[in-house]
Amino acid sequence: MDECRYGIIGAGMMGLEHFRNLQALDGAVVTAVADPYEPSLEWARLVAGDAPLACFGSHEELLASGSVDAVVIATPNMTHAAVLRDVLASSLPVLVEKPLCTTIADCRAVVDAAATRDAIVWVGLEYRYMPSVARLIDEVRSGAVGDIRMVAIREHRFPFLPKVDDWNRFNRNTGGTLVEKCCHFFDLMNHIVGSAPARVFASGGQDVNHLEERYDGETPDVLDNAYVIVEYDNGVRASLDLCMFAEGSEHQEELAVVGHLGKVEAFLPSGELRVGRRRGGRAGVRSEIVQDGRVAHEGFHHGSSYLEHLDFLRAIRTGGPPTVGVEEGLASVAVGVAAHRSIDEGHVVTMAEVLDEAPYPKGK
Repeated sequence: MDECRYGIIGAGMMGLEHFRNLQALDGAVVTAVADPYEPSLEWARLVAGDAPLACFGSHEELLASGSVDAVVIATPNMTHAAVLRDVLASSLPVLVEKPLCTTIADCRAVVDAAATRDAIVWVGLEYRYMPSVARLIDEVRSGAVGDIRMVAIREHRFPFLPKVDDWNRFNRNTGGTLVEKCCHFFDLMNHIVGSAPARVFASGGQDVNHLEERYDGETPDVLDNAYVIVEYDNGVRASLDLCMFAEGSEHQEELAVVGHLGKVEAFLPSGELRVGRRRGGRAGVRSEIVQDGRVAHEGFHHGSSYLEHLDFLRAIRTGGPPTVGVEEGLASVAVGVAAHRSIDEGHVVTMAEVLDEAPYPKGK
């Protein structure tokens, strides 16, 4: 096709982020948006400018319109399962924002449905595409650290942003902070390590953020800090250090991969990459700022969403597989679910417990 027509389901912050990225992408055009919240449709019209845009109050209307060749789902987390049921019944390629769904049972249903269709289902875990992170992965793959033994990820950042009706303040809507936000990091761990996660131990709480907020008399219950340790089948260990009341940080994210030969680090938002070898010591560490000249729209995520859309469009046109598929989406959610269970129950949780047992209840 000369031009791929996209429909965006969900016109909130991330939906409009996808809209702006697609506006910058040659061969892509956003022809339709669906959202039940009229102010969100107005924001979409502002982003569209003079370009024609069909606006619908529901995703069902968008799907029935015949006006799109591919779909991006950027609705609130707790709606992904229901929206995906309808989208996967169509023949449209789809990119669904993270997390794939908020429960393992819903993720499994999506995996099963995706297996019965020809069109691709892509999960928006775009942190893999951040230029410095992509280079870190390349360095690790090329043997810069030797055999991987440890992976460490730190995110010290600001609290959850306001959303429509602040739906992201409650575990029942998000899947929990370690699913909603941290599935990105668990996906990176899984991808870098290249082995199945086996055991998870976590400690976390809600100590600072949203404690004074009330919604129909209810106080938000999302975690704002946690430590998570993940052990893998191949013996590699990974850790996450999350703090969401750490605005006074130079770097929001720091990633480090250490092996028997050396260490590779990536820092955001600076885009710095550091590579060191044990035999060279501190004096031998090399550093550079990594950029990707293909990025035509930097957006909220250092150009990663644009690079993701480049590959998504290529896969649509060639019939190729997704770079991040539904199995990876399920795995990233499963580690988050295990981490929440570990915090709630105060012990190490095996992935077998999480994947084999009945769905773990989220929220109150």
